[in-house]
Amino acid sequence: MCVRVSHCSRWSSLVFPVWRGIGLGAGVRGGWSQGWGRCLQWEPDVPGREAWLPVLDYPIWVVLCQGGRARLREVCQRGRGAIRLPADMLRIKLPPLFDIHQIPKVFREDSIISGYRHPKSSALDCLLSSFQMNNETINIWTHFLPTWYFLWRFCVLCSTMNFLTDSYTWPLLVYMLLICVYPFTSSCAHTFSTMSPESRHICYFFDYGALSLYSLGCAMSYGYYAMPDCLVNSWLHQHFVPIAIGNTLFCTSLSCYSRFLELQFPQRSKALRTGAFVLPFIFDTAPLFYRIVLCSGGGCGSSDALSSHCYHLLFAVLTCFLFTAHLPERLAPGRFDYIGHSHQLFHVSAVVGTHFQMEGVMADMTARRAWLVAHGGTPSFLGTIGMLVASLVLNLAIIGIFSTPLLWKLPPPPPPRRTPKCKEQ
Repeated sequence: MCVRVSHCSRWSSLVFPVWRGIGLGAGVRGGWSQGWGRCLQWEPDVPGREAWLPVLDYPIWVVLCQGGRARLREVCQRGRGAIRLPADMLRIKLPPLFDIHQIPKVFREDSIISGYRHPKSSALDCLLSSFQMNNETINIWTHFLPTWYFLWRFCVLCSTMNFLTDSYTWPLLVYMLLICVYPFTSSCAHTFSTMSPESRHICYFFDYGALSLYSLGCAMSYGYYAMPDCLVNSWLHQHFVPIAIGNTLFCTSLSCYSRFLELQFPQRSKALRTGAFVLPFIFDTAPLFYRIVLCSGGGCGSSDALSSHCYHLLFAVLTCFLFTAHLPERLAPGRFDYIGHSHQLFHVSAVVGTHFQMEGVMADMTARRAWLVAHGGTPSFLGTIGMLVASLVLNLAIIGIFSTPLLWKLPPPPPPRRTPKCKEQ
């Protein structure tokens, strides 16, 4: 609604109070001062609608000068434009999507037909695509949101446990750090994997390295908290974590190498990558399987912990099946491009399994503390934090070795020059 100022020649180029407050006059017009009620008229926004007379409880001042009516109309128009400005600023153009035949083969996924991002996206386009429905959106969020859940659980533990001086909690500290790192790294890898073919490989190199370190966290928590009573202080118990470090190096190396075979030998690449992660899983959970199968009743630990470990193993098997089977999209290619394909289910199953694993580890840690400290000793800084740092450095070195030829690609050799042949006279 705009206000119209009628012509009053005696008021020009001055500042006047035109409304002194609701309590200073009778009725709607009772508060107008110095005859302004005759000079001001309220106009409706829509022609034909009756003007609404405002009742104000604060003073209003008007600057009246030559051409004041035109200036007031200009102010009203500018105000309407300012109201529309935020809507214009929020119009962000989302990057386009492509079908499988429009992108290079290195970016294609088995039985996923549509919803691909541009193979040379910028970093900003990759970030914006996480808020756009494509075939990677659910992959990004199914690991980004659980990262915050595990961080929240970690912060709760930090407020209830003394991680700085209580060495018994250091294996749990390593484990909690790594279950926060691996889903976040996976989410970043899926977000920025379409910047170039080289960046796609490097992003997944870091994803594989984070999963390898997560297997070290599993081995450390199982070795210190979930080891069967009969295996405590055995040769396997004493060398469990160092062997797990060797498994992480093997896992990272083989999984990174498998990416170079993906185009020419996709089946071999998939088999090598699956084997790279299955081997550490079998080694880490072998004592747990022994404890579940052979231990009866509560003689080997808390029943709550064993039930959580059983749920974790069930979801771990389901995770492996989803990773290798590519179901359900293989049964109906194109139907599950955006929601419901196997990699999304693989993410969800892995996160749920990690939750049950975390509950089982914490239950074992609490229930078996007195017995483990008395018979197995307390963890050392070198055997927990030191092992994590050493494994981290070695795995980063392996990732650097595999990334170097991608970052420093030699230009293709120039075509050989053809020497002109002289015609014989």
